[in-house]
Amino acid sequence: MQIAYARVSTLDQNLDLQTDALEKAGCEKIFTERLSGARSDRPVLAEMLEFLRPGDTLVVWRLDRLARSVADLIRIVKDLESRGIGFTSLSEGIDTRSGTGRLVFHIFAALAEFERYLIKERTVAGLKAARDRGRIGGRPRLMTVDKLAAARKLIGSGMSAREVAAAVGASLPTLYRHLAAGADAS
Repeated sequence: MQIAYARVSTLDQNLDLQTDALEKAGCEKIFTERLSGARSDRPVLAEMLEFLRPGDTLVVWRLDRLARSVADLIRIVKDLESRGIGFTSLSEGIDTRSGTGRLVFHIFAALAEFERYLIKERTVAGLKAARDRGRIGGRPRLMTVDKLAAARKLIGSGMSAREVAAAVGASLPTLYRHLAAGADAS
């Protein structure tokens, strides 16, 4: 059975172009959704994925209708493949039921993995270059050594922890965490 998924991002966009192409391709059931692809909580997508059975083929008009990122697309298609479900994208001519279609899809997957590797490599190199210039990354510490010392004095003078946290500009959990650690906050 060919099951289709069509999506537009906003209520004022029209699904007709997609549904017409999916019907022409012979899809027997079309799930439609009006929700941004950037959202991970797409209820119709979840319902459609649950509906699919081994031997079915998921058909989309274009790859970006199913997923916004290559990583999400690869995750979804690998899940389908593990369940014995084919995948077809009409616009890109990808059909994982054929050897060529699987090859094209896996080339996409390999390129996405390579891109993630390059991003990681550039990030590591950038952090190293920043450290070499004396810059240390991360958020600045909220509790400095001086603030922690002041907090300990204020607590010793009888102030409540809530009052002390407000006085040193920290949240109560942050104050408790630093006091319990007995750390010097450096």
